Formats: sequence, C-alpha cells, structure tokens
Amino acid sequence: MTRPESIAAPAAVRNVLFIMCDQLRADYLGCYGHPSIRTPNIDALASQGVRFTRAYCSAPTCGPSRMSFYTGRSMTSHGAIWNFMPLSIGQPTIGDWLRPRGVEVALAGKTHFAPDLDGLRRVGAQVPPAAPVLEGGFLVVDRYEGHANPGPEHPYTKYLRAAGYDVADPWSDFVIAGEDEAGRPASGWEMRNAHYAARVDERHSETAYTTNVAIDFIRRQQGRPWLLHVSYIKPHWPYIAPSPYHAMYGPEDCLPACRDDAERDDPHPVYGAYLRHGESSAFSQEKVASHVKPTYMGLVTQIDDHLGRLLEALRAIGQYEDTLIVFTSDHGDYLGDHWLGDKDLFHDPSARIPLIMVDPRARPDTRGLNVDRPVESIDFLATVVDAFEVPGTDHVIEGMSLLPFSRGGSGAPWRFAAVSELDYAFREARVLLGRDARRCRGYMVRSDRWKYIYWEGFAPQLFDMQEDPMEFRDVAANPGHTGVLALHKEYLFDWLRHRKTSLTVPSTRIVVSRDTIEPAHGIRIGVW
Repeated sequence: MTRPESIAAPAAVRNVLFIMCDQLRADYLGCYGHPSIRTPNIDALASQGVRFTRAYCSAPTCGPSRMSFYTGRSMTSHGAIWNFMPLSIGQPTIGDWLRPRGVEVALAGKTHFAPDLDGLRRVGAQVPPAAPVLEGGFLVVDRYEGHANPGPEHPYTKYLRAAGYDVADPWSDFVIAGEDEAGRPASGWEMRNAHYAARVDERHSETAYTTNVAIDFIRRQQGRPWLLHVSYIKPHWPYIAPSPYHAMYGPEDCLPACRDDAERDDPHPVYGAYLRHGESSAFSQEKVASHVKPTYMGLVTQIDDHLGRLLEALRAIGQYEDTLIVFTSDHGDYLGDHWLGDKDLFHDPSARIPLIMVDPRARPDTRGLNVDRPVESIDFLATVVDAFEVPGTDHVIEGMSLLPFSRGGSGAPWRFAAVSELDYAFREARVLLGRDARRCRGYMVRSDRWKYIYWEGFAPQLFDMQEDPMEFRDVAANPGHTGVLALHKEYLFDWLRHRKTSLTVPSTRIVVSRDTIEPAHGIRIGVW
C-alpha cells in the first residue's frame, strides 16, 4: 500500500453512488497506468479515495457478475450463471437490505437482471409490475440494457424522437450507426465502421442520457437517503462513439497487443475452443484490434466527462461530502489480447476490474491509498451494509467489507486469494468440446503470485504472475509446481465448502437445541 499527502476527513455516509461501466478494463484508465487515455475525473476519484489494484469480478460475464455485485454472493451461491438467467426469489439483493432502513435503492442504466417468474408463480405471489423484486431489488428510474433496440415505448426511444430522431428505430439508425464517405448508414455492429462518428448528437447519446437520468434522480431526493446504481452500458460493443470521441485517439495511443504466438501451440482445450469463437477470429487480426481500440478509448473518455458532470451535480446540491462513491466495472474486454475477443476467460484483460472507493468517513491518511490485496466484486455489498450498519447479514453476504482500508480496521486477516467463476454452457465452446451442459465450470484462484485455474473435466492451468505477468506460459505441467497446484486446489475446495447456503436461518438463531427448542416443547431426550 502507498499513501499520498493527507487531506481533511469529511462527514458520515448518507448516500451511495454506485457507478458501473460495462466491459471496462482496469488498464484503460489513467489511474491504472494507461499512458495516453484521458480520464481526469476517474483519476481524481482515485486520488481522493482508495484504489484497489487487484480487484477481480466474481464472474467475467455480464449477468452473473452483476448478480454477485447485487447479492454479495458468488455465482455458485446465487445460481444465475448467465445473462438474463433468472435470479431466484430466495436471493436477497441490495434493496432488501437497505430499503427497510429508509434508503431508496434506485437504478439508472443496465442490470442484465431477469426475475424469477416461475418462482413467484409457484408461491402464488401477486406483485405490481414495477415491484423491486422484478428489477433486482431496484426502483427503476430508467432501465436501459443498451445492446438491442429498446423498443418504441422505452423512455430513451421517446427521448430520441422528441429530440428530432423521428424514425421507426432511432437506436439502430442513429445511436449505433455512423455514415460512410458516401453518406450511407454504417452499422456499429460491423467493427470495420468503428472509426465513424455515431449519427446521434453527443448530447443525445446513451452515456449522456443515462447521466441526465441520474442527475435528475439525485436532485429529486431532497435530502432523503439513497443508493443510486448508475450503470453505463459503454464501452461495451457495439463499438461506435459520437463526435468528438470517435476521433479522439489513434492506434498510436493504444496499448500494444498482449499475445504470443506460442499461446496457440497446443492450447488448453477450453482456451482452444474460445480461440475458435467468431469474436476471437476477428480480434486475432491486428487490423481489427487496432481499429477498435481508439473508439473503445473514446467511449471511456466520454464516460469520464459525463461522470465529471454527475459529480459536479452532486456537489452542487451539497451531498458529495456524505456520499460513499464506488466506481467499478462488471468485467473487462480482451480487445484482441491473447488472440481473444469479448470476455469470459480468466486472463487479466477479462477478469480484472477497476475498483475505486471514496468514503466520506475515511481517515485522512487513507486518501489516495493504493491497495494490492485480493478483492472480489462480492465485497461491494458487504461494504455497503457495513457503511449503513445493517445487522444480520453474515449468513447471506459472502464478501468482506472494504471499509477497514479507508477507516483503519482491527487488523483481521484478509483473504489469501480472489476467486472468479465461469460457466460456459451457453457458449459455442461447450459444443466444440462436447461437454454436458451441467459440467462446464471453471474457477480462478488468484493469490499474491499465482493464478490457478481449475477446469471441470480438463487439466488445470497455472500462471506465475510474478515471472510471467502477461500470462503467456501455462506452467501447470511443471513437476516443480506440484505443491503450488495442491495449495490452490485446496484453497478452492475450502472456498466451495464455505459458501453460505442456509439463507433462511440467521446466525443469531443457531442455538443449542437442548437449551432452547427442547425445553420449549417439553422434549426430554436420553433421560434415564
């Protein structure tokens, strides 16, 4: 950990601003070391708070990752293994913990949440259309998933039409479309068009719209406590940005491709199957990766600019000093690294995430602190319930509160490693490998030096992150690493045994039966 010059400590936590980007890599921010990207507002948050350098998502896929943020539970525990897979009604979420304490828990943006309609029908539950249980525990200020036409009745579609984009599908025709040199529409779904400016004006773009919705919500609270999840859909594909962000960067500003020819020589079976995916075939071409990265960077800077606008609005209404701010991402983006596209696997470009926390009750000497302990996305909700002093969560929430890093703690031991999970049953890799749909699990254990990956049905992988930080050489077959493999496999086994499955019984109700239940019912066992 490194500490900068101290600044004054402010007041208590009253609100939470939970900002998430979609598919944002940690190393595409200035405060995480990118040499040329401009992210001054996010960098300022890092200088004011705590920056976690070894944070990993609980699952490097949108849906399960987000459900882990919302429940404070691993993918194994919450069970929503893929995008829009229903989250069981038995899984408490953020709103279930905070709303009874008078905190409004609201959403502006994306969740990938799907309600457990079968479960609700099974118990005969009658819930109104906008009930939080149907929306991941959130009051929906505006839900915008952003990867398909949102439909004619969506608020963003109506907003676009009112702004003058009066066509049947303004999202496809303007938001994710540019114009080629001949003035013809150029769809953002085709990555060759990533260099064109989106036809939508920047002030009407998705990022601007979500920010407007967020600012409007905060202004309307008038002092009532709140948690607002501002969930930007960018820099996720389609990779197309409005002017001027489309031309803000060039290939010379981008990080060089992180890949080695040897990776494709006799690859691990699961990795080899992912190499055959369509997005990987495209991104493995340097012309594709170098063409997309500048637009990706422009989308990140656009988010940073609007984040500055959001934070300024928070200051203007006098709530910045009592708001816990958390900035993060659901997962990363390969962008051609390791010859792959999109996400899912456990290389750092995919599984490592930015995580910045600005705590209004932080000790002055923790401002600008860099923490290299292994952190998981399930720690977010553990931190929030700790900040609001919510009791009775320890039988459900599996994460660890991050507040000791900003406030000084008891010195309790931290975890040995971060764990992340993947279930690729819904991907082409399962078919290519001929796997049973229920046996497609992979688990990453990232300790201080090593990254161990357990694959169900296949040999494990092991990377020495000290000697090989780019993760080019799988050394699991090295006889000298037998002990390392055994240590990390045992940690994973221990981790799996400690998942919290008894959700209906708080720890305070686990009492000795002979002293409580038996006397209450007149039960006398083993009496002579």
